[in-house]
Amino acid sequence: MTSLTVSAFQVPPPRKVAAAAVAVQSSKEPPFSPVTPSTTATTSDFSTPSQIRQLHARLIKSGLPLSSSASALPLLRVAAVCALSSPSAFSYARQLFRVSDATVSETVLWNSHLNTLSSSPSPADALVLFSRLLFAGVPSDSFTLSFVLKACSRSPCALPLGRAVHGLVEKLGLRFDVFLLNTLVHMYASRGDTVAARLLFDVMPVKDVVTWNIMITHYTKSGEMVVARQLFDLMPERSVRSWTAMIAGYVQWKNPREALRLFREMELAGVKPNEVTVVAVLAACADLGELDLGKRMHEFAKQRSLHKNNVRVCNTLIDMYIKCGCVEMARHVFDAMDERTVVSWSAMIGGHAMHGEAEEALELFSRMRETGLEPNGVTFVGLLHACSHMGLLEEGRQFFRSMTEDHGIVPEIEHYGCMVDLLSRAGLLEEAREFIRKMPVKPNSVVWGALLGGAKVHKNMKIGEEAIQHLMVLDPLNDGYYVVLSNIYADAGQWEDVGKVRRMMKDRGLKKTPGWSTISLDGVVHEFVAGESDHPQTEEIYKRLDELLEKLRCRGYIPDTSAVLLDMDEKEKEHVLYRHSEKLAVVFGLMNTPQGTPIRIMKNLRVCSDCHVALKLISEVTNRAIIVRDRNRFHCFSHGSCSCRDYW
Repeated sequence: MTSLTVSAFQVPPPRKVAAAAVAVQSSKEPPFSPVTPSTTATTSDFSTPSQIRQLHARLIKSGLPLSSSASALPLLRVAAVCALSSPSAFSYARQLFRVSDATVSETVLWNSHLNTLSSSPSPADALVLFSRLLFAGVPSDSFTLSFVLKACSRSPCALPLGRAVHGLVEKLGLRFDVFLLNTLVHMYASRGDTVAARLLFDVMPVKDVVTWNIMITHYTKSGEMVVARQLFDLMPERSVRSWTAMIAGYVQWKNPREALRLFREMELAGVKPNEVTVVAVLAACADLGELDLGKRMHEFAKQRSLHKNNVRVCNTLIDMYIKCGCVEMARHVFDAMDERTVVSWSAMIGGHAMHGEAEEALELFSRMRETGLEPNGVTFVGLLHACSHMGLLEEGRQFFRSMTEDHGIVPEIEHYGCMVDLLSRAGLLEEAREFIRKMPVKPNSVVWGALLGGAKVHKNMKIGEEAIQHLMVLDPLNDGYYVVLSNIYADAGQWEDVGKVRRMMKDRGLKKTPGWSTISLDGVVHEFVAGESDHPQTEEIYKRLDELLEKLRCRGYIPDTSAVLLDMDEKEKEHVLYRHSEKLAVVFGLMNTPQGTPIRIMKNLRVCSDCHVALKLISEVTNRAIIVRDRNRFHCFSHGSCSCRDYW
């Protein structure tokens, strides 16, 4: 989620147009039928200027009035047909308007089609019509200018014309029209002229909530969250769109904690969320593993009947449950959907893959193909991840070939990274290196990082050193790669080389990212850092951990000190291992949740080999399910085993 948009509240809501214009926009014209002697003169079936002339002639012969009523010539249809036709047809339409007995002005007639064009896939057509109207001397009103500004906001390179329209606003004395000025602010913001948008915003004599929302949304879209928050805090009145713009902005720019904090403020203010708010909050819950709040938003979606027929909400629910370790709930949402898109299928396939359920991912793909829906590149990323996480080598190779041969999908760097990961995990490091060499695109740090990870698993120093050489160029500030190389050297007992890597990191100003784990209880996120904690229950946690470790030793647990990259004696290494953040978080969860409740942990780094062994035993000793989401995947520990089957 994944990147979020807030397009639902970027454009100011349209004003009600004059009654005649509304009638025009709602009219539905049947397909054209050629006018023949047997055709009644009251037909309105025409789509070309020549057909209008035929119908006009028949009306004259029949003595019928020329008006916009349904019994004669619909002038609004005339405007639509002749707006962008030849100059002669345009002039002919204007003559018809003048001689008709219609009560609607010519400006309103052209405005109707101008509005239609401004919302069409080709908004530049509205600008062409406006130029024609200006040249012909057709008067403009506030509606004319608002429709043109809307077209400018949707058309590249239209900023100069938008500025000219701003001049007309001033010339026509419309500077106190709040709706029109809002449209101007939105035009400047949409076309990237933030300075002009803010200047106009600051000098507007009257602002409404829409004015504030336009500027806040623009700042959130461009990542200027500090400025957006300043405006938000100054707002005299806030709507649900104001709150949602800020919440969605924080989610988009990777600050989910602040997003949820603001959402709770919104609830205290008594503002009810809308569909966009629900999607944004669910995305933040997915990032933080906030399952309790995510479930509450699911219940709200059910109350609003969004849980089945709203694909966007359902897809975000699936993503949230998957990232919170509840793949069963995600599948429940997926199975209950009335309509599924390729995004729905791809999210569910990827979810099964992340949880080590490769068979379910592949079976779901087969079902997807039976529906006739074509997979996309994201679908195959999920399938390749499933094969990589479970060591399904041949199946992964087949899917990679099928992408191009059967579905015409050109592999992207993510797919190549998955293949290198698949080969590397399987121990085919030379084949993985050759695969990288033959890639038609330049390998990035993810590709070489996958090879480095395989070199660590299979203790291949040569391949690891080759990978790190490329990574030092592609991603020189990523401390994780240096740590992996240190692991390789430490496994081989080459402490001098471990020291060299550490000195290299120091010279580059890099520090090893400390491992941290979080657990959410009753809406509060508790964070634990490896080797230290300022948590109020720290003393009790350490005491309970020591008691638990004693039980593990009785079950044969022996600390895997190879996971400690420090040259120290075994007792000191064991002490370091015992204070890893996931162990602390799990003990805290055991202390503060009812028996039988699953414990869900979020971790920023890969689970180390020692913690993996320990958590399997803890799940058996305590009869608790422990779900850990690390940097790469989910580990679901239950009854002494892990969903990854020790292949990660």
